[in-house]
Formats: sequence, C-alpha cells, structure tokens
Amino acid sequence: MEKIKLPNRPVGPFPTVIAGVEVNGKANYVTVGACGVVSLDAVLYISLKSTHHSPKGIKENGYFSVNMPSADMAKITDYCGVVSGGDIDKSKLFTAFYDDLGKAPMIKECPMNILCNVINSIQLFGFEMFFGEIVAVYANEQCISEGKIDPLKVNPMIMMGTSYYDLGQVVGDLFKEGICKLAAD
Repeated sequence: MEKIKLPNRPVGPFPTVIAGVEVNGKANYVTVGACGVVSLDAVLYISLKSTHHSPKGIKENGYFSVNMPSADMAKITDYCGVVSGGDIDKSKLFTAFYDDLGKAPMIKECPMNILCNVINSIQLFGFEMFFGEIVAVYANEQCISEGKIDPLKVNPMIMMGTSYYDLGQVVGDLFKEGICKLAAD
C-alpha cells in the first residue's frame, strides 16, 4: 500500500472532552481536543489558546475538570467550543457539581469526570498547556462493568479532521493481543 504525504498538521484521532473551569466565580466550559495522558502517573494535560477565557480561571483557582461527553452530546459539546465564555454565560448549559478537593465545575450530564489540580503549565505556540494531577474521578454507575469504566457504555467522542466520531466497538484487549500473537508464533 502506497503512502500519501499530507500537510504537517495534527489530524487525530483526539479524545473530545469539555474542560470545566471556574472564572470570576462562575462555571465555564470549553471543548478541548488537546487532552491526554502524560505518563503512567495520575497526570493529564489540556491545552487551551492563551487568549481565551478559560485559562484565566485555571490560573486563578489552580484546578480544572476534564468531562467526557457521550457521543449523543455532540451539539452541546461543539457549542462549548465555538462560543467564548467571555461573551456568553455557559454556566447554565449543564448541571455542575463540585468535589470537596477543588474549585472546578464538573458536568453531571457527562458519563465521566476527572478533577485535576494544576501542577505545572507551559506556553507553546500561543497555547497554554496545563498539567493536572488527578485528584478525583467520577463515573455514572451504568458506565461501570466489573468495577471498571466500560468505554462502550461511556460512548465517548473522538475528533478527527473536521468531524466527531463515536467509539464503535472493541477490537482487542490492551497488553493481551501482542502476548497472544507471540504465543501463537
């Protein structure tokens, strides 16, 4: 199969999350595609345009939440990314809940929520990357199978190119497929 060279831009797939931030005493939400795992430690990062409304709240409070919307939340998730909390009050879009550990709103309507305490940040190419230690994780009871979060029940969205996609199906088990392959050979 021949490869086709594409422009040097990130194309995904990227998890689609909604960051929850308190700005000037109000809940604010912003859609984020630049979110991920930093290491095997309990640390996540989100990257936001430095000129946007939400970074101010993260710097003020030292916390942010990562809320995993299900695929049926595509319209409201996209809306959170196309309007600024500096222009539109997004505090009423969702039912907010808070953990005792931090001052960042989490979204009750999202099947999964992660509260992070900022431990570092860097500015890069007009964006600010916030590294957050995970201090609390919440999931809807119906999204738990055998004591673990079931990704198919969460039904998260991913971004790729100019579209959102749902997860689809399980295609293998992490750190088992390779072992089975090696044993078969």
